[in-house]
Amino acid sequence: MGDPRGFLKVKQAHGFYRPACERVKDHEPVSVLRAEAQSQEQSSRCMDCGTPFCHSGCPLGNLIPEWNDLVFHGHWEKALTLLSATNNLPEVTGRVCPALCEYSCVLGINDDAVTVRENELGIIEHGFKKALVVARTPKQRTGRKIAVIGSGPAGLACADQLNRAGHSITVFERDDRPGGLLRYGIPDFKLEKRILDRRLGIWKKEGIEFRTGVEVGKTISANALLKTFDAVCLAGGSRQPRDLAIPGRDLQGIYFAMEYLSQANRRVAGEKIAAGGSIDAKDKNVVVIGGGDTGSDCLGTALRQGAACVVQIEVLPKPPVARTPAMPWPRYPLLLKTTTSHEEGGVREWAIRIKEFKGTSGRLEKIICSRLDYSRKDERVSAPPELPGSDFEVKADLAFICAGFLHPRHEGLLTDLGVVFDQRGNVKTGENFMTCVEKVFSAGDMRRGQSLVVWAIAEGRRCAHHIDAYLMGESSLPEV
Repeated sequence: MGDPRGFLKVKQAHGFYRPACERVKDHEPVSVLRAEAQSQEQSSRCMDCGTPFCHSGCPLGNLIPEWNDLVFHGHWEKALTLLSATNNLPEVTGRVCPALCEYSCVLGINDDAVTVRENELGIIEHGFKKALVVARTPKQRTGRKIAVIGSGPAGLACADQLNRAGHSITVFERDDRPGGLLRYGIPDFKLEKRILDRRLGIWKKEGIEFRTGVEVGKTISANALLKTFDAVCLAGGSRQPRDLAIPGRDLQGIYFAMEYLSQANRRVAGEKIAAGGSIDAKDKNVVVIGGGDTGSDCLGTALRQGAACVVQIEVLPKPPVARTPAMPWPRYPLLLKTTTSHEEGGVREWAIRIKEFKGTSGRLEKIICSRLDYSRKDERVSAPPELPGSDFEVKADLAFICAGFLHPRHEGLLTDLGVVFDQRGNVKTGENFMTCVEKVFSAGDMRRGQSLVVWAIAEGRRCAHHIDAYLMGESSLPEV
């Protein structure tokens, strides 16, 4: 522990964000990488507590106190080694992870937590700056071939781990570029794609093959897949969106969030959008249905496209700004989250029920809503009652449904393989991540259900351990 009184002398300090009036005019990153000296100073706040609860908050088991201490002493390369041992994509989690670890930080009991996520980002970016992150091709190959279906964070983490073990890995992606929702779901102002391409370039040099524009189940049959590869990892994510079955849903102008965000990301990347299929918020009244991170991304994207007005609607009541007795430390608290997109504009409405989409000539014009009375919610009933006489309408030329995902799409590959689904519709596996089909494994949102990027990486790593053990009889890959 570098400075036993560091947390007493140094106050929590986050990085710098570009002014909202400036950043809303482009799709460049909203945050500015902080100076290494500030990361070292912030690392001194880590208490080296007897029981580091940050470990319990991090699905990856990141060695947080250890690399904080190394950063404080200026041992950046050693810190990078520890960070890379548990996280395959720290440059991604350092930018978009909700930092579950920080809510479990012991210092957070009565003070501001350590800035773990930004310290992590400082470590990995120092590594790239000093050319410490380089391709390391396995010295020996096992002769075993593994197919990874899906190139999101779970698939990429699994592929990286198995490649390190010496297996020959082919990653199949149905889109024309790898990355999954990291590329097409997260806006560039949160995760610029050069960051993703930088890591993918290293993995390609290390021998991982990426086959894009291939939809396994159509381009390649399930039978051909099983005959060609010694093991298969299904990591295609949870792609069946949750819909709103209300009157007027068939009107033009209503889209699922990923339809909008995917196209917006393609447009920023310079790809051409098919004529007549453009979803553009310029000069339009936009309603975002859903108060989570995806809704926030839609809000920020619409503002950058020049929307006339953006209203974000959430069915749940407004969360508290601080922990309540029902959310004690070190549990992850459901608190009010104000993102950089919220700081840029838009209106947020809470405890709202969407009752009907209305329009003329087949196009959306307004949304009929009502306010919910959570003070009279009956625990035996799934939804609270409406406040009498609270109906109101919101102008809407575009509406984006950000209600999450139900489960992976069953038709095609999963049905052809004959895998079994659990009660929620996710791919069912045993504790060893294998499905009911011999040598077919699954990881990430496809197995776990919709979750966070850090959980997807953890799932991919654990699945890789079990695939390696299945093929070789034992595995030196970590389970975490």
